[in-house]
Amino acid sequence: MAKVEFQNKQVDPETAWSDWFTTSAFTVDKRLRHIFRILPHEPRCKFCNAPFEGVGGTVVRALYGKRRSALNPRFCNMCDEASRQFPGGAEVPMSMLFIDVRGSTALSEKLGTTAFSQLINRFYTIATKIIVEEDGLVEKLAGDEVAAFWGSGFAGEDYIERTVKTAQSLLRNMAKQNIPVGIGVNAGTAYFGAMGSADGLTNISAIGDEVNMAARLASKAAAGEIIISEKALRAAGIDGESLEQRQLELKGISELVPVRVMKAN
Repeated sequence: MAKVEFQNKQVDPETAWSDWFTTSAFTVDKRLRHIFRILPHEPRCKFCNAPFEGVGGTVVRALYGKRRSALNPRFCNMCDEASRQFPGGAEVPMSMLFIDVRGSTALSEKLGTTAFSQLINRFYTIATKIIVEEDGLVEKLAGDEVAAFWGSGFAGEDYIERTVKTAQSLLRNMAKQNIPVGIGVNAGTAYFGAMGSADGLTNISAIGDEVNMAARLASKAAAGEIIISEKALRAAGIDGESLEQRQLELKGISELVPVRVMKAN
């Protein structure tokens, strides 16, 4: 893989993505990411949390030169440039969370188009805020689903436990808004980095079997449930003996997958 210039040094893109996601490298960038998450308000850069509008948007434009990318509206201009400067990615350990609105078709028919659109907007806003506050990386907002990832490099060594904590917080807050959701949580190794998306734009994302499993777990979760893989539960250091156990048949997996079912605390 070709190396590129970064801060006057030759850096292998694979090493750059791995170091950012799993180590204390890029300390300044990560510190700014924490600061930006405090500034109001949505929408914001998917990667660095820089807000695009309001007071927060004014601050990051004036102090850091960050603004919404003209090429990719999901990123600020600097993160968009970085994703193009570092094409490719690396296999890294991470945790994954998928949250889906349950019964969205029936809800749409019951509420009508306008009211359902307002519900989905509330769903996106609440989910994004909670995930960002727990140092998650919001991977996508699509239809009735939000996906997010965590790594030790920017969320700390307890990143899997924080993912579970985020899932419980999401469940509580969605219930307060009468938004029925199911959540899937998994942990493992996935490929993370800058990849071309279907619309021709560069996207920062994660792919792999473990990511697919998290999505499938979410699809099996009823409203008010968090389905978490046994291995993620163990990695988070959480005692699951008191939790309901299930053996799930998941598409593309030959053996039954052992999981635990959690509720909001």
